[in-house]
Amino acid sequence: MTQTQERQHITIRMDSARLELLEGDITALRVDAIVNAANPDLKLGTGVAGAIVQKAGPSIQKECNRIGGTPVGTAVLTGAGELDAKHVIHAVGPRKGEGDEDRKLASAVRASLALADRHGLRSIALPAISTGNFGFPMDRCARVTLTEIHRYLQGGTKLDRVVVCLYGEEAFTTFRQELRRGFR
Repeated sequence: MTQTQERQHITIRMDSARLELLEGDITALRVDAIVNAANPDLKLGTGVAGAIVQKAGPSIQKECNRIGGTPVGTAVLTGAGELDAKHVIHAVGPRKGEGDEDRKLASAVRASLALADRHGLRSIALPAISTGNFGFPMDRCARVTLTEIHRYLQGGTKLDRVVVCLYGEEAFTTFRQELRRGFR
């Protein structure tokens, strides 16, 4: 495992894949798919979803309306409208206090990675799912997300680049600290 670090960007090599932590705007990344921290109704409102619909245009919401919804812990795929990414994966994480949140978040992360794999995608960017309007604690999100990505990358994936794109220095710092603790 090798590590390089630049200003608010860390890359770790894991076998044949790269795991990156990046502070920035997920909608500006050039990856095969970005992950939207979605609600079960797939209504694009605020946070990551709001940024996506603002930059991508209305086509993604139209596709989400056709899909209709998806349960907590699952993910669905749409086109990416005007974004540089090719697809948007809508992953539904848990709300703080609903019970069994860590397992549900792990399931949403795993579902996103597996969906990208099933569609032959090579790169994916995920936000800190559930930490915005759903109130999930950032430190727990970092632990669960990084552990699940690490497990997934050990299992023979076609993905060669997984980016965790974090909004703001505080989120980046929390994920960086968790990454330094190692995978549990």
